[in-house]
Amino acid sequence: MSRADALGSKIASSSFKSITEPEAGAQSAAGTGSSDGTSPHAPVTAAEVIALAKKQVGISETDGYGGGTKYQRWYAGTERARETVARDGGSVDAYLNAAWCSMFISWLGHKLDFGDQMGSDAWTIAHAEWFKEQGRWGHKPKPGAVVFFSWSGGGGIYDIDHVGLVIKNLGDGRIKTVEGNTNDAVTKQVRSTGMVVGYGYPDYAG
Repeated sequence: MSRADALGSKIASSSFKSITEPEAGAQSAAGTGSSDGTSPHAPVTAAEVIALAKKQVGISETDGYGGGTKYQRWYAGTERARETVARDGGSVDAYLNAAWCSMFISWLGHKLDFGDQMGSDAWTIAHAEWFKEQGRWGHKPKPGAVVFFSWSGGGGIYDIDHVGLVIKNLGDGRIKTVEGNTNDAVTKQVRSTGMVVGYGYPDYAG
């Protein structure tokens, strides 16, 4: 997904940007008081994030123009939105009708005070790069992992088109997910791991 795609058609002309398991003791740059709006948190389990994601299934766009979700409204109202506009160009209001799969993942973290582990971004590529920078990037599907897809099957960060949350590894080359902005809604999907670029691993309790 390009930065222009991430910010929606209103700003499409704006100028834009080893297989490892999580490293022991890796520190998040999005820590206490960080500029992306994350905060310290009580222990959160993968099951809690998955349960919250499942409760969102069926919520859809309402305005006929790619917007109207609470995830877009929330993100557009954050300080982080102003930071990513400064990085990518465009306007904060454009997030209200932008592709929102990454905003959905960010919202899950926000609701559980777990944003320093889930990340906060509207652009899938930058979201994936954040996980890599934290040393929490790999290629093993796990429940609660943040999964980044390339519809072309490309394996590089800049091939990423979409992001979701793993709810189950089916063990046969497929994963079950919850995803925002799929068919204009939050949906459950079964995806081939052949379309996966990589996984971000929040530091869950338990």
